[in-house]
Amino acid sequence: MTRLARYSPYFLALPFALVFLAFFVVPLVLVVVVSFWDYTEYSIIPDFILTNYAEMFEGCLARLPDLCTTFATYLSTLKFVVLTWFFCLIIGFAVAYYLAFCVSSLHMQIVLFLICTIPFWTSNVIRMISWIPLLGRNGLVNEGLISAGLIEEPIEWLLYSSFSVTIAFVHLYALFMVVPIFNSMMRIDRSLIEAAYDGGANGWKTLTNVIIPLSKPGIVIGSIFVITIVMGDFLTVGVMGGQQIASVGKIIQVEMSYLQFPAAAANAVVLLMLTLLIIVAMTRIVDIRKEL
Repeated sequence: MTRLARYSPYFLALPFALVFLAFFVVPLVLVVVVSFWDYTEYSIIPDFILTNYAEMFEGCLARLPDLCTTFATYLSTLKFVVLTWFFCLIIGFAVAYYLAFCVSSLHMQIVLFLICTIPFWTSNVIRMISWIPLLGRNGLVNEGLISAGLIEEPIEWLLYSSFSVTIAFVHLYALFMVVPIFNSMMRIDRSLIEAAYDGGANGWKTLTNVIIPLSKPGIVIGSIFVITIVMGDFLTVGVMGGQQIASVGKIIQVEMSYLQFPAAAANAVVLLMLTLLIIVAMTRIVDIRKEL
């Protein structure tokens, strides 16, 4: 084997490595570096200080057992992450299961899958604000409930609340759970399911002992997509929460609007570390590299 042939795989991977370096590694390093800088109202001062991190958790221990603003904000963010992940998992698994096992025609599977993707051809903002005429005080839901005699006054918590934020999150990101789970289910050998039925297993046992274990890679990948997106989202929380609900992404956005870039970078680093811990914990359950 010649030297050129020996190193040809590295040459082929070099363009992708450069893209990864330029658009992921370098920006991430810059964010970490800036998080240690100092700043004033009008300027950023290159330095190495821990003030930005200390201010995030300042007074938290003194206020125990009450939660400080930082901990309360992170708990609020994690609440939306857990709720969105749970409902996206239920919906994503159900849709993927129907497409993979209840639709026998490949042509129909493609058609139904494309129908699922049609709403995603529009902007996230448009799909998000489409809930406002439905959930508002004078929206279709309240008007319908009042007309049916089920309520006497409009329900206030349908819009600009945690409920509306969760609804919007699930609507926006459910497809990110459907696609990887559907991909995993399509790769399941159908003879395994037939063998389970031949062995006397009912539908529930086949689902829990065959389909779900073999769908774990798709579940983990979809969960990573949903969790990472929701953790840093600030637009959905701001619009559907009526600018009244706190989230870590919203704090970072406000700090950047006030040109407090080092403080925003410190919050971003802490948020990134928390997200990575969640991802590592999930990948401990399933070795994605081995399963794919």
